[in-house]
Amino acid sequence: MSLEISQPFQPPTVEWLAVRLIVDSYFDLFMPKATHPLCRIEHVSRIRGHETSTLACEWGLSLHLESERAAERHQYLLDFGFTPEIVNRNVDLLGLEPEKLDGLILSHSHRDHYGGLVGFVARHRARMRDDLKLYTGGDLTFREKWNRGRDGEQPVSMGALDDAALQAAHVETVCCDHAHALGGAFTSGPIGRTSFEHVLPNTLVEPTPADHFTEEERRGRLVPDKHPDEHATCYIVQGRGLVVISSCGHSGIVNTVKSAMAVSGIDKLHAVIGGFHLGVAPNDYIEHTVAELKTLKPDVLVPMHCTGKGFIAAALREMPNETVLTNTGSRFTFGV
Repeated sequence: MSLEISQPFQPPTVEWLAVRLIVDSYFDLFMPKATHPLCRIEHVSRIRGHETSTLACEWGLSLHLESERAAERHQYLLDFGFTPEIVNRNVDLLGLEPEKLDGLILSHSHRDHYGGLVGFVARHRARMRDDLKLYTGGDLTFREKWNRGRDGEQPVSMGALDDAALQAAHVETVCCDHAHALGGAFTSGPIGRTSFEHVLPNTLVEPTPADHFTEEERRGRLVPDKHPDEHATCYIVQGRGLVVISSCGHSGIVNTVKSAMAVSGIDKLHAVIGGFHLGVAPNDYIEHTVAELKTLKPDVLVPMHCTGKGFIAAALREMPNETVLTNTGSRFTFGV
């Protein structure tokens, strides 16, 4: 893993951005058409040439990101779902071209986001650029993590991302432990903890001597994962504002948005997209989150993955003009 050297950060700007939902846990063949004045929405039903197949779903998230500025186009794959079978199937059905990817981005090292990565690379590496890089949020990317057991059950390992397999495939892992400009996009760096939000205690890690662990946490037992290595992927769309893509938002979606605003210097929030990790949150916490997001005045709100039905219902009630529903395969285009 290489460590990017900190230097003055200049976020890029794009003319338009398209976000395609490759893997999520929901697909409706009869998803009705939808419109939004500031976002082009394209849902997918039957795919021409593949009438005997449909897009597949699983618990996980993968997004294809494409942007353009001055006729220069960039593409990234952000996260890779739970299994390679699903991400590869959907990439094929949607006609995406891995050889056009400028790089890969991993939001955080939970299996529902990294699980398909090694298999995706194994299938497509020969077609992809020689200097392919994986951008991650910190040096804890390859640590094993556990799901907390329910009702007294023992924790269950989620495994760990296979560093050796990526090295063998000549994929360089770049640790972006600060805001980092990519082609068109930028990564947020560490998410600040400034709002009412707190990390929900559903995953565990093994303590290490790293500085952010206390002496109590270093005694060889599993401790709550505070997700110091999670980061967001962001864009500034010319004339529209900031787009923040939070794959899970364990540190809080409000914290994530405010961190992106701080590093970019952009206060105008155009869109918030992705998982907000509120599926198991209590109602008062959900309502507080919706109220705080409302004060940030996003033009478009696109909840996915682990956001949860409670948040989506509250957002449709409190922010009906902003909230957009998703479907696996859907594409959302900003700035056109």
